Amino acid sequence: QVQLVESGGGLVQPGGSLRLSCAASRSMYRVYNMGWYRQAPGKQRELVATLSTSGSTNYADFVKGRFTISRDNGKNTVYLQMNSLKPEDTAVYYCNAYLNGLSSWGQGTQVTVSS
Repeated sequence: QVQLVESGGGLVQPGGSLRLSCAASRSMYRVYNMGWYRQAPGKQRELVATLSTSGSTNYADFVKGRFTISRDNGKNTVYLQMNSLKPEDTAVYYCNAYLNGLSSWGQGTQVTVSS
């Protein structure tokens, strides 16, 4: 399995932006399908965005047009650019790497959207 470390979370005002990073312990290029998930207090973990080995992306309806998932293969890092943030985006955001039925998760990074 691959080890994942998220960073970039914090406190931001509504309408603001953050960029989350997920650094992997080894190359993910064309090997792992990557994703970002989030979990708000009292709620189940939910899918935010995915990036396949072929480069195709998929977004939850509630982030379409606001969030962008991308990768830097040279740095073994996946990003989640979050714009136009809303209070309901407040959650712990987790990075996921998926390969052959096995998932690896990071420890999560807290995002709080509040004035």
